[in-house]
Amino acid sequence: MSSIEGINHHLEELRKRVMRVIIVLGIIFAFVISCHLYPIDVAGVHLYYPSIDPINNVAAQITKHMKNSLVPEGVQLIQTEPGQALFAQIYVAALVSIVVGMPMIIKESVGFIKPALKEHEIKVTRSIALPALALFVAGCIFSYFLVIPYMLEFLYMYGDVSGLVTFLNIMDFITFVLQYLLAFGVSFQLPLIMYALSMSGIVGDKFWRKNIRYAILAIVIFGAIVTPDGSGVTMWFISIPMMALYLGGMIIIEHKKRKKDLNLKS
Repeated sequence: MSSIEGINHHLEELRKRVMRVIIVLGIIFAFVISCHLYPIDVAGVHLYYPSIDPINNVAAQITKHMKNSLVPEGVQLIQTEPGQALFAQIYVAALVSIVVGMPMIIKESVGFIKPALKEHEIKVTRSIALPALALFVAGCIFSYFLVIPYMLEFLYMYGDVSGLVTFLNIMDFITFVLQYLLAFGVSFQLPLIMYALSMSGIVGDKFWRKNIRYAILAIVIFGAIVTPDGSGVTMWFISIPMMALYLGGMIIIEHKKRKKDLNLKS
């Protein structure tokens, strides 16, 4: 096979895999934006069944839940232009599609790069696929329940103590929430990235401990960039969990290396 034919083959393979991902995400998006979930009890188990309702859809239900659980008391969530609520629902539906469709995204990504990997690299890739999904979801959950509510409360408490009525635009709110959900979902991949690089032999197991100072500096800079205010306080909501993830990844890698050396000696 010539180089041009090889390139065309890879491009065709990439196109097919991207199309499969787009179709799956599109189906999930269509469901979230056009159906409403109604509660039902089945043998004492609380379940939900879908029904077509493009106005009061799943995205609207999620938006209401975000408003009730994340918006600080005394802050009014409003829309200032026609269609902002609709665009907010589209953003929410897109995020849900990515999260729910993540197994398909990981499966197709691994399948595409698999031919270029060596046997031990394929084993590493397979071993981190499910943990990658779990860590992404864990990052979103951690952000939603333990970071975003306190960050919003901190940012808007100054208006409250001044006796001001604070209005929060729906688009600003949804963009803010989705930004942090994705940021934490991605940042929680840090230990897996470290593990994959070490197990593939790209870097040594001592690399992470030797460069810990630079890593902490990079994490702090990242936290300062993605946080919305210049107070220097909210950036630690992201920086501290990422530091903990870095240390956890470093410890796991070193433990794995020691265990491997003991097995070789025995």
